[in-house]
Amino acid sequence: MNWIDFTILGVIGISALISLVRGFVKEALSLVIWFGAFFIASQYYSRLAVYFTNIQDDMVRNGAAVGALFVATLVVGAVVNYTIGQLVQKTGLSGTDRVLGIVFGTLRGVLIVAAVLFFMDAFTSLSNSDWWRQSQLIPEFSRLIAPFFEHLKETSSFLSGVV
Repeated sequence: MNWIDFTILGVIGISALISLVRGFVKEALSLVIWFGAFFIASQYYSRLAVYFTNIQDDMVRNGAAVGALFVATLVVGAVVNYTIGQLVQKTGLSGTDRVLGIVFGTLRGVLIVAAVLFFMDAFTSLSNSDWWRQSQLIPEFSRLIAPFFEHLKETSSFLSGVV
């Protein structure tokens, strides 16, 4: 094992530890909140932007509306997440919540590493490096990445003319 293998294990381990501390419910809800904030900001910014009459430039006005909706959704989501986290603790499910959190964090870490390795391989020449070729874990991730990319090539309209 070389330094990249230890880095991969470190990223996965840190992700698992964070989820152990926070628990599954908080981690999963945080993910939903971030996606929700992105969705709300991207879908409803135009309805809020009309109230920003002091901002003359349309792009800046829309950007301010997107930012305001995104941050507001995250703040409301944080309050909801805290409240639900307190309920989980009071019901005595915190042990189960933390064990499931480890599983969630490990899977999240694996997906983060897979995405980073995919982009490093696709957009840099680092895959020709000795440390890349000598890695024991990178080939395992290629088994995860390759089927996903094949699925994307078959189903994505974005890649039809590129690949």
